[in-house]
Amino acid sequence: MSSLLGIDNGLTVTKAVIFDVDGTQLSVARRRVPQSMPHPRWVERDMPGLWQATVEAIREAIALSGRPAGDIKAVAATAHGDGLYLLDSNRRPLGPGILSLDSRAGEIVDEWAKGAVFAEALALTGQVPHASAPSAILGWLKKHAPERFRQIGHIVGCKDWLRFCLTGTVGTDLTEASTSFTDVRTQAYAPEAMRIFGLEELFAALPRAAHSADIVGYATAEAAALTGLAEGTPVACGLHDVTASALGIGGHEEGVISIVAGTYSINEVVSAEPRTDQRWFCRNAIDRGRWNNMSISPASTANYDWFLDTLCRAEQDEAKTTGRSIHEMLATEIDTALKKPSTLLFHPYLFGSPYGNAASASFVGLRGWHDRGDMLKAVLEGIAFNHRSHVEALRDGFAVREVRLTGGGSRNPAFAQMFADVLNAPVTVTSTDEAAAYGAALCAGAAVGLFASPQEGARATCTVSREYRPDPARSAVFDERYSIYGRIAEQLRPKWAEIESLAGRAMEGTA
Repeated sequence: MSSLLGIDNGLTVTKAVIFDVDGTQLSVARRRVPQSMPHPRWVERDMPGLWQATVEAIREAIALSGRPAGDIKAVAATAHGDGLYLLDSNRRPLGPGILSLDSRAGEIVDEWAKGAVFAEALALTGQVPHASAPSAILGWLKKHAPERFRQIGHIVGCKDWLRFCLTGTVGTDLTEASTSFTDVRTQAYAPEAMRIFGLEELFAALPRAAHSADIVGYATAEAAALTGLAEGTPVACGLHDVTASALGIGGHEEGVISIVAGTYSINEVVSAEPRTDQRWFCRNAIDRGRWNNMSISPASTANYDWFLDTLCRAEQDEAKTTGRSIHEMLATEIDTALKKPSTLLFHPYLFGSPYGNAASASFVGLRGWHDRGDMLKAVLEGIAFNHRSHVEALRDGFAVREVRLTGGGSRNPAFAQMFADVLNAPVTVTSTDEAAAYGAALCAGAAVGLFASPQEGARATCTVSREYRPDPARSAVFDERYSIYGRIAEQLRPKWAEIESLAGRAMEGTA
């Protein structure tokens, strides 16, 4: 028998998932990884703590699989992209990892937006910088933490840290390499990109980039003793979790928009040539000569999670003690709200937006007769509307024949149907559970010859679970609401900075 281990590290949870080579999920183990927010806009995590949580998850997944560790033919990791994980010249963690929800570098991005940096970066790298881009965070460190900046030996991504812990080798893959510093045409690192951001001295700290399905090391004796893996298990390079999720649902293909409704609003399509626009990132796909065009913002189901944590605590507690799904517990409230008209709209910008650093979330049209179900429906609708804004950008630039959906929301039929109605397009959900982990596992399988390529593995194993078709009447209603939603956001755009300034004035008043 043969199996594959995919490691998926998100923003709050690290998972180890073992799959049979036919795609059947054999086991999954999860560990929460605490976030630290020592200052407003800072979102960090302890790097050794992340590795320890991953160790525990791997060991448990092996035990739950019912198969010996030697049955695992290869391992690969995926994790949140962007953000920043640093090693010093001795390959030791240099401070905490900085997550992609971190927005401390917004001030740097705002400065760059006033000058030539945005235009130069788009022309060379295929994207404009954002607050959690490695370029922006490094710029912030250079300005505000110069001692830490001077000690940088290696710049890696989250999944690359896990790969280092497993193998002792430092490096990254093509998809992760393109988060800030590659030439969009050659797909290789460009010294000129470092110059644009004022980071020339760090060019040597960029990690060597390999293909996602290249073997980049083997489980060391130390890693094997900790995790329960067999020493010498091949480790593939892995990939950015955005790309892994699309791959895991068979959507890393030209003409397919893959939507990941997770912490971030992820919307992506592969192209055979680079095409740049401020509305999306043109980054490396898994293979050279292919590009992954991503229109994204940190404005998706993190808003739903916030709502549950803030306004559904009793249900959260009951779910923990009874094992019931909180989503099922709230289904009646959502269904009732969906069946009645409402003035309530929600802009899902709690943690970021397509409008920049200053934008904030808001309920608009809230009345005294609205209840929690109405508010929850508005949150879900706002999430779908934000995805639509990104999908429309990609439709402008690329020929699209299919839309595929993954992420936690895809398992909720009402939410998946809402996406079809809001987009006015059929939406496909596959049978794949843990799509990002499976994308990593497909790379591991290709690395040891179980698949001709990661994409071929996906084509052979991904099956459609359900297709949601839009209802014309509901789509018409959503069209009207989406139009109002967008116009309100545009009207708020010049006011967000004023609203943000209230926090500073309030603090001055209490000093």
